[in-house]
Amino acid sequence: MTAITYRDALPEDRDALVALGRASFDAAFGHLYKPEDLANFLHSAHSPEKIAKQIADRRVAYRLAVKGDKLVGYCKLVEGAQFGDHGDAKRPIALSQLYTDPRYTGRGIGAALMDWAMEESRSRRADAIQLSVWAENHDAQRFYARFGFEKIADIDFWVGNHRDDELLYELKLKKIKAA
Repeated sequence: MTAITYRDALPEDRDALVALGRASFDAAFGHLYKPEDLANFLHSAHSPEKIAKQIADRRVAYRLAVKGDKLVGYCKLVEGAQFGDHGDAKRPIALSQLYTDPRYTGRGIGAALMDWAMEESRSRRADAIQLSVWAENHDAQRFYARFGFEKIADIDFWVGNHRDDELLYELKLKKIKAA
């Protein structure tokens, strides 16, 4: 039995990130949208070109969960304010995606990636982590609440011409004092 290992993304991980990002979003939410809206969203949000640029961007951090040579989950952080004026954080970082292959859900991958996200956010001197979650995704809301995230706003999320009710969550990061 091969253990799950965690590492940063490399340029050669692009295609696996595109495939898992598209498959995870489609599996969880694809039934909500018209095929053309879903296809346009997946192409823009998970295009090979976009993912390659993000891997190369120092303001974006990917953490991968790998079993053998198979990508089974990942987390993406993006420095800077992406959610406008909804919070009072001076240096927010966005948790843009936390995806796990559905066959590996419930094995602690999400929790391990979240632990990394909090540590990485602090190392980047962020004072808060912000993320959005679909208003009807109660499992994700419970997951984020376990880590201390709290709802701070109602926002819109667009998939093509389809608007979803989305909740903006935030976790204030406490400064860790040097020993």
